[in-house]
Amino acid sequence: MSKNVRVRFAPSPTGPLHIGGVRTALFNYLFAKKHNGTFILRIEDPDQNRYVEGAEQYIINALNWCNMPYDEGPGKEAGFGPYRQSERKEIYAQYAEELIASGNAYYAFDTSEALEEERKNHEEKGKTFIYNWHNREKGRLVNSLALPKEEVLRRLENGDDYVIRFKSPQDETLNLTDIIRGDIKIDTNILDDKVLFKSDGMPTYHLANIVDDHLMEITHVIRGEEWLPSLALHQQLYTAFGWEAPEFAHLPLILKPTGKGKLSKRDGDKLGFPVFPLEWKDPQTEEISRGYKEGGYFPEAMINFLAFLGWNPGTEQEIFSLNELVNAFELERVHKAGARFDPEKIKWFNHHYMQEQDNVQLAESFKQLKSELSTIDLEYIAMVVALVKERATFVNDLWELSHYFFQAPESYDEKASKKAFKEGTKDLMLQLISILQPIEDFTVENLQTQIKGWITSNNIGFGQVMMPLRLSLVGALQGPDVFDIMFMIGKTETMKRIEKTINIL
Repeated sequence: MSKNVRVRFAPSPTGPLHIGGVRTALFNYLFAKKHNGTFILRIEDPDQNRYVEGAEQYIINALNWCNMPYDEGPGKEAGFGPYRQSERKEIYAQYAEELIASGNAYYAFDTSEALEEERKNHEEKGKTFIYNWHNREKGRLVNSLALPKEEVLRRLENGDDYVIRFKSPQDETLNLTDIIRGDIKIDTNILDDKVLFKSDGMPTYHLANIVDDHLMEITHVIRGEEWLPSLALHQQLYTAFGWEAPEFAHLPLILKPTGKGKLSKRDGDKLGFPVFPLEWKDPQTEEISRGYKEGGYFPEAMINFLAFLGWNPGTEQEIFSLNELVNAFELERVHKAGARFDPEKIKWFNHHYMQEQDNVQLAESFKQLKSELSTIDLEYIAMVVALVKERATFVNDLWELSHYFFQAPESYDEKASKKAFKEGTKDLMLQLISILQPIEDFTVENLQTQIKGWITSNNIGFGQVMMPLRLSLVGALQGPDVFDIMFMIGKTETMKRIEKTINIL
């Protein structure tokens, strides 16, 4: 690309960052890095009434946990700040006035009551009220296009409440282009005159968004599908200002796992999965919402999973590192159709990344999780983790898979006992004790040689020995290789557990 690519992720700090917002941030990040560009975080907080304490820091923490730090944004100034819209209020008024001066916008003094009355009148006639070319100058609506100039000045000087509306054109066809959706044609007659600015000095999203994108030299706007209806207005604003518009790409919705509609927190609550990257505690209600981090998911798994919600590489490959995603990512390969959220698929990704984790680091997390491990040597825990993690999806799965390495079984699986404990089992276990007693080299290899040799030379069925042996050590017919277990727990503990079995037979 000839331009220096600059993209922005622009969330509102009104609560925790939804997983859909993380996907939007990810696609912006991948595109920026693919083209050696700049990934910008801009906080869109013009409506301070909706501001939630802690939400901005939550957004920053979430991006950092996902290994997607922003290049520019709050705390990382680079000549385009400030990066919070609430700190840019003075900027927007001049651009609103510029639109009025050029004839592309106008003052509207209509009260909310009057507008509601207009809506009701239209509904009674089976029509939809649209504030635009067909009624803005007919005298029922109170604006600077219909009022005498002197009356407009008088109202402004009196401090009457007003909004500044964009003057949408009549009888025009807008030819728009979206990287994902292709060419789009819009009849301007169906567009309403959107509010851009209010007399309290605050812009609406539409004006602030366009002005900031221009001043921050944004080259590509990558955002959710919900903003597609605003594309016509935004393109018109660029034209009205005489600015070059960025390229637009509207991402598909993330859909519910089942049924229709987009993914919501309610779906997560109902089906038992998080919809936020990090845990969130509502500062007012103190309600706690689960996060993927606290749920035991690895950021690599979540990023890999989210990348496939609406995009595919055009190959059979599913496992991608972040760098591989950067290299493979193309906006042209993003789908138009909504992407269904599959909570089982992200578990599949997490299981994969579980296998790639360093065993010592996993052991540290495991030890912190279980008080029973507080006095156990970390190196030993790491060796256990290495043996069982292939069956684990989360760190908290490790205890269920490995508790017998740390504690002798207190009982035996009933179904397994019927299968393993037969009439001759006690005698075989007594013989096994006699085999183990003289062994000093209690290694996996030597144990295999000694025990398998005894079984083979005496024509004993392997299952007759190995099943009750495993049940003695584990309490169930599960776990890694029996000889690995024996080596790990040691000779004394092995014999102790076998003797316990003998005593109950």
